[in-house]
Amino acid sequence: MFLTALLVLPALALTGCAGAGALGGGGAGVKTVTVAIVSNSQMQDAIDLVPEFEKTHPGVRLRFVSLSENQARAKITASVATGGTEFDVVMISNYETPQWASFGWLTDLQPYADKTPGYDPQDFLPKVRDALSYQGHLYSVPFYGESSFLAYRKDLFAQAGLTMPDHPTWTQVRDFAAKLDNKQTGLAGICLRGLPGWGEVMAPLDTVINTFGGSWYNMNWDAQLNSPETTAAVDFYVNLVRDYGEPGPAVSSFGECATLMGQGNVAMWYDATSVVNALEDPSQSKVVGKIGYVPAPVEKTEHSGWLYTWSLAIPKTSDNKDEAWDFLSWMTSKDYMHLVGTKLGWGHVPPGSRNSTYEIPEYRQAAAAYLQPTLDAMNNADEEHPTAMPVPYTGIQFVSIPEFQDMGTRVSQQISAAIAGQTSVADALKESQKYAQTVGDTYKGAAK
Repeated sequence: MFLTALLVLPALALTGCAGAGALGGGGAGVKTVTVAIVSNSQMQDAIDLVPEFEKTHPGVRLRFVSLSENQARAKITASVATGGTEFDVVMISNYETPQWASFGWLTDLQPYADKTPGYDPQDFLPKVRDALSYQGHLYSVPFYGESSFLAYRKDLFAQAGLTMPDHPTWTQVRDFAAKLDNKQTGLAGICLRGLPGWGEVMAPLDTVINTFGGSWYNMNWDAQLNSPETTAAVDFYVNLVRDYGEPGPAVSSFGECATLMGQGNVAMWYDATSVVNALEDPSQSKVVGKIGYVPAPVEKTEHSGWLYTWSLAIPKTSDNKDEAWDFLSWMTSKDYMHLVGTKLGWGHVPPGSRNSTYEIPEYRQAAAAYLQPTLDAMNNADEEHPTAMPVPYTGIQFVSIPEFQDMGTRVSQQISAAIAGQTSVADALKESQKYAQTVGDTYKGAAK
């Protein structure tokens, strides 16, 4: 069922490489390592620093295929699932890693990590390392890790006489958004993702569903997408972003919210803890030093932040595994963190991957506003118990089953349509329930 779903997705055509860029050229004895990545600021930093890698690896040239989040997930999944050989390194996450390892699609990286001097895989944050392991072995290594939290404009709150609680509820957040939203001045009360995609709108929305008492399934694998709890959560999210959110929320992704918040057009933004790389960078943000960070809002659960890591893996089909590991180990090493800090600035250091990063004095100083909120959010994320009630799956902003990639995308399209006003929440969830139940039926009677 999973492979069939993958192969019919129209976005998965494997001809051409949108966003591809090559660094250096091939020559006698030189091997080209092709790296499929997600387009974001941290990866651009890595590309900018590649000459440093090539100084010590003259026999390796890197070719990057840089794609948007949805495109990258689709193209990488299609390639790896069908045994494609065009990529030597792929950027995936803690959703794909253990599943793809169990399918035999990925190279076991534990032997490489263990024999590489100074690499120290035990230095990875325990929750991140466990999330990227299968049967105790690493099958991808983290470039950066994240949870989710709420960023808010401290100056706007002070001007309005508002006080952000240390642990806000979603009800409080809505009330703040209503008071701060100002259509006349172009200030949105809050920015939330609305773009279709299981890793786009569904990422923050799933955490809202979880803390409102909803879920994807109950313990019998009965779909719960039109349950009272899930309906209340989706109603809340859709109405919040429609009433007090950014312009055009149905097409807003992480990037759009980062730009709006950085330009001073948003009072609050709930998203990944990695937002700090955009909001605290003076070269792209007008609100540096004006942002406060508090845990993901809750309703019925103690915590609700997600756990996610963009990581790097080597497909089993790569012909350049040793060279690919040379690049992976360079880009996820302790030395790389220092390289980024000294060359590009300590605010550019990839967060949430290594414990040792948080011991660097220069980084601790640069990250003072968000260092502890980020670590707290990641340490409190619980993939094993993501919801208010027991569920038969793991995962916070996703369900750890192969079918979720297709199912989550289909559901996200319904939610985005509701945000756009093209359908009602009730009708969107009615259709979503059908998709989810079809998948749930295949798991009925199976062991957890």
